[in-house]
Amino acid sequence: MGAVAYDDEGRLLLVRRANAPGRGLWSLPGGRVEEGEDDAAALVREMEEETGLVVQPGDLVGRVRRGPFEIADYRCRVVGGTLRAGDDALDARWCDEAALLALPLVPLLYETLREWDALPR
Repeated sequence: MGAVAYDDEGRLLLVRRANAPGRGLWSLPGGRVEEGEDDAAALVREMEEETGLVVQPGDLVGRVRRGPFEIADYRCRVVGGTLRAGDDALDARWCDEAALLALPLVPLLYETLREWDALPR
């Protein structure tokens, strides 16, 4: 599962992946749901581990299949923490649309965000 989170300026949170698949590419933060967790609990844990931010999970934005992975992405509201690259991220930053377009993104991220009407301002 992944997180679609924006700051007060409408910029989208992205992380540069430290691990395969997509090592070195930019993506939404997120990860695997561990045994005994639901998606909301996994979002809170993964966001803190990967970005240093505390979030309140919200509505499902959309689902995609990327290879063997079924990914559900949820809107999240940041309620605390300090942005930093954590265990599965080489970097983390807030991006407007121009900044997002300048980054090497995981395949189909931009198109998917546009389809979901979830692009940053």
